[in-house]
Amino acid sequence: MDRRGAAKMQFDVVATRLSAHASEARCKQADIALDTDLAGNPDAFNPAELLLAALSACMIKGIERVTPILKFELRGVEVFVQGVRQDVPPRMESITYEIVVDTDESDRRLELLHDNVKKFGTVFNTVAPGTELSGILRRKVPTS
Repeated sequence: MDRRGAAKMQFDVVATRLSAHASEARCKQADIALDTDLAGNPDAFNPAELLLAALSACMIKGIERVTPILKFELRGVEVFVQGVRQDVPPRMESITYEIVVDTDESDRRLELLHDNVKKFGTVFNTVAPGTELSGILRRKVPTS
């Protein structure tokens, strides 16, 4: 229970080494190929890429959560994330992102959406204290 008496959410993932070249993670009915090969595996996400993918998914899920509440109309969302790894000690020293929203909403409403992504994202708020995390949310430029 949290301070308000609400039950806390719990998440369970099982990761399995399949060989010296591959592993997989499972949760619910989903599998993700993991790059755990020391030489790299182009067909799977490595741990740093998984972190960036989790951050991206958190942002999109946050947008999905608040758009009905804000009555925010959109046609699509793309998130571009780039991480810079520090070698000693090994850690993600900085992450930058760009959230591109295909919408006709006002600039002020885009700012409100971005504020909600930053304020209520579980992964966002887990990563932010230990990493230089910065980015923008912008409108998709129409292609002609």
